[in-house]
Amino acid sequence: MKLINIISVKKITAFSYVAILFCGLVMISSGYNLYKINSFNKSISIGDTSKYYKQSFESRFAVAYWLADAGMFKEATILFNQLLEESDDNQKSAVHYNIGNIFFKRGLIINGANMSVRDEAEYLFRQAKKSYVQSLKAKHNYWDAKHNLDRL
Repeated sequence: MKLINIISVKKITAFSYVAILFCGLVMISSGYNLYKINSFNKSISIGDTSKYYKQSFESRFAVAYWLADAGMFKEATILFNQLLEESDDNQKSAVHYNIGNIFFKRGLIINGANMSVRDEAEYLFRQAKKSYVQSLKAKHNYWDAKHNLDRL
C-alpha cells in the first residue's frame, strides 16, 4: 500500500475542517469560561456571591473576607468556620489565618478604647494566637501567619 493511496486531498481537507471545528469549539468554551471568571471577580469585589460559582469554596471564602474587611466580624467568622469542614490543609491554613486576623483586629479596636475592656481584648488576642497556631499546623511555612503571631 502506497502512502499516496492513503493520503488524498479530500482526506486532508476533511481533516482540516474537523481540526478547524474542534479549535473553534475550544475557543468558544475558553471564552465562556473567561466570561464566568470575570463575572465571578466582579461579584466578589462587591461582596456578592457569583451566580456561576455560588457554592464554590473560593466564592464563599471571598464573601467571608469581604465581610471581615467591611467590619462584619461575627458573620465573617461564622462563614470562615463553615469553610473549615470542607477545606484541605492549604485552605485550612488560610481560613485560620483570616480568623486570627479578625480576632486580632477586634482586639486592637477594643483595646484602643479604654482599659476597662482589658479582659475582653486579652481574650480576643488569645483567640487570634490560637488561630495563627492552627494555621501554622496546617501549613508550617505560612510566613504571614508567622509574622502576625510574632506581632502578638
